[in-house]
Amino acid sequence: MTSNRPYLLRAIYDWISDNGLTPYLLVDATAEGVRVPPHVIKNGQVVLNIAMRAVANLDLGNERIGFQARFSGVSHAIHIPIRAVLALYAQENGQGMMFPAEEGDAPPPSDDTPPPSPPEGKDEDGPRPQRGAPHLRVVK
Repeated sequence: MTSNRPYLLRAIYDWISDNGLTPYLLVDATAEGVRVPPHVIKNGQVVLNIAMRAVANLDLGNERIGFQARFSGVSHAIHIPIRAVLALYAQENGQGMMFPAEEGDAPPPSDDTPPPSPPEGKDEDGPRPQRGAPHLRVVK
């Protein structure tokens, strides 16, 4: 299946904008294909205001995000591959979504990788005892 990231980005962008907030994009500026002015990069990342009032010709495509923006009074064409997006959030309250690295971004497994485990409840020798419910907690 194709990545769900561009669809989620468009939905979160609309949600933030519809609520009158300012969408900010956190980008891995070291990713291949990222085109932003070098002076706005800090610690390998860049935060961009992508509100309609801040950019021109915003294109939230399936492969990349593109727009025109002014930095220090100079217009720049910005290109962000979708895989380089780390988060999209509202500047005013921080609500939005962080994005994990996509499978294609991870290094390939080494040859000494163990084979996958059998499905839950199964074992090579027969059924396994059921485990308790998974434990989740909120990390702030």
